[in-house]
Amino acid sequence: MVITVDAVGGDHFPQSPVRGAVDAVNDTLDLTVVLAGPEKMINEELEGLDYDTSRIVVQNAPEIIKMKESPAHAVKTKKNSSIVKGIAMHKEGKCDAFVSAGNTGALLAASTFLLGKLEGVTRPTIAAVFPTKKGQRLMIDAGANLEVRTDMYYQFAQMGTIYEEEVMGVENPTVGLLNIGEEEEKGTEDLREAYQELSELSNFVGNIEGNDIFDAKSDVFLADGLVGNLLLKFGESVPDALRAFISKGIQKLHLDEDESELVRKIIRASLAEFNPDNVDGVPFLGVNGVSVVGHGSSSALAIKNMILSARKCVRQGINEKIVASLK
Repeated sequence: MVITVDAVGGDHFPQSPVRGAVDAVNDTLDLTVVLAGPEKMINEELEGLDYDTSRIVVQNAPEIIKMKESPAHAVKTKKNSSIVKGIAMHKEGKCDAFVSAGNTGALLAASTFLLGKLEGVTRPTIAAVFPTKKGQRLMIDAGANLEVRTDMYYQFAQMGTIYEEEVMGVENPTVGLLNIGEEEEKGTEDLREAYQELSELSNFVGNIEGNDIFDAKSDVFLADGLVGNLLLKFGESVPDALRAFISKGIQKLHLDEDESELVRKIIRASLAEFNPDNVDGVPFLGVNGVSVVGHGSSSALAIKNMILSARKCVRQGINEKIVASLK
């Protein structure tokens, strides 16, 4: 299997993408990784690393799409960027998947434009892994579609169910619709219509509220991109906020150094679910390929996990299963 990695994506390029790719190759027997980016930069980072040189390939892509660039403009004007070249390679069958921790909007634009949509999909979506008391669960949409029609909620539910079962290993995942109350008549007209259409699914558990998320009242949380992105960014802010609150508590209680360190160890262990290193990247569900996006702050370990997640998506044939579920 061949997976292309954006070697200049994320906050810590090229170190994290290159070292993550090397670690992924060293931990597998069937994987070849193509590193897309400025050739000289990648080769300099590879120097001194121990790996099978026949299984790491460098694809020169001299242009870099920066994190704050306009996605559509960057994709149109930077044809020699790692994202555009990498997705084009995937389209041409030169690799089985593409992985990036770079500009999410540019990656979505390139994936949608070059790869196209799966049969039966109205709009591709971004899903996000969200920590709960029962482990990692999936939230859809995380920002790709600010307005979601009822048929799109239904498609998101089907795609999320397949991804959770096949890749995340959640058995018989359930689906819930984020709303302001449990009753089916609650919410906007779109949400009420979505409730009726989702009711046709055997794994739909109804509306869920914000206080149901950490309890994992459902395994897939459905929302429009506005609500989903707000919730995702709020979740990402939780660890720093808790650390700040607890530090104030330590000071108020006048704990000694040993007691304070014990509290900090408990905090680190308790917040491990929020650590991007422990969260695999998630593909854009609904595109005709496997295009995996990760957190901008991804470390080498996070990149390695993203590569292995992409490998699992290909192996499990999730796109074929999505198409079959929507027919």
